[in-house]
Amino acid sequence: MTFLGYQSEEWLDIGFSLLIVLGVVAVGRWLINLIFNRLLKREVDSRDLTLRSVLLDGLHISVYLLVVVVALDAAIRRLDFISQVWGDTLDDLFFVLYLCVGFTALWRLTTRLSDWYANVVAPRTEIVLDEQLMPFIRRVAMIILVLIGLIILLGHFDVDVSALITTLGVGSLAIALAAQAALADTISGFIIMIDRPFRIGDRIEIQDLGTWGDVVDIGLRSSRIRTRDNRMVIVPNSVISKSLIVNYTYPTTQYRIEVHIGVDYGSDIELVRKTMIHAVKGVEGVLPDRKVEALFLEFGESALIFRLRWWIESYIDTRRMFDRVNTAVYLALKEAGIEIPNRQVDVHHKIDAERTAQLLREVRTAS
Repeated sequence: MTFLGYQSEEWLDIGFSLLIVLGVVAVGRWLINLIFNRLLKREVDSRDLTLRSVLLDGLHISVYLLVVVVALDAAIRRLDFISQVWGDTLDDLFFVLYLCVGFTALWRLTTRLSDWYANVVAPRTEIVLDEQLMPFIRRVAMIILVLIGLIILLGHFDVDVSALITTLGVGSLAIALAAQAALADTISGFIIMIDRPFRIGDRIEIQDLGTWGDVVDIGLRSSRIRTRDNRMVIVPNSVISKSLIVNYTYPTTQYRIEVHIGVDYGSDIELVRKTMIHAVKGVEGVLPDRKVEALFLEFGESALIFRLRWWIESYIDTRRMFDRVNTAVYLALKEAGIEIPNRQVDVHHKIDAERTAQLLREVRTAS
């Protein structure tokens, strides 16, 4: 007895193969869920997820799909009367199915790992660009994954992918040339993230630009700095990477400042030194556990030049501390009778009497 060109025995084989597939679909899902749930040991709080649990969760669905495809492949291959007719077509079909399973596994792993890093790892690190960097890396990984899958698929069907690769290369070069400045800023953003010359909240000075202030944001293309007069300066990262950066916050917020003071020639040097140091130590905000120094540096044109140095807790109080220390030192020197001289310039003018008389005669003759 035949039906649709197949004998009854062949229909029995088809039915048995179908039962195999349905059994794997039903039982396989339950069995795989059981195995993975025991291996996974899901955490109650998603922020406590480990790398092992993330990898298992990403592979869970893909393993089930792989088991179903393998079962389907085995069920059809055992039907010799079908495999002989559809041999090449089945090979291509199952190649596509296996490729889809592998692509799904990699896609899920990429998304799960990026989400895990952004939600669990990034909050525990000091890298402030994680939230901006991870979505960018994720998109790049997805694009690369799609391109690789497409190239493998086309290569299996004997499609010449060299032209596609060449086109992609030329297109990438054209985009790179057109967006050269933006790419330079983005690459510099990566370098800033890795090298970490400053962080959000640090007070920095970009010496080549004469700009200084507090870092508000560090982006992939530019960084934002708020100056002391509450102005926002947006600086491209490529400019920052080429400039000399002074970080007033790192490694600590403690900061040493200095001022140069001149006193009269003939002053008692040790008295001047002790007077200055004692005055500075009495100023509120000067760190008492750090050394205060008054160094006699040089003989100036009209004064003995001292460099006065002291430490403060934070760079934020720099200008106020200059005011307090200058006031205290000035009053202390004045009380000790130590003069702070004004700059004096003596001008000597020589007159040639004979030449002067000649000029006067010429003036009288002309008049």
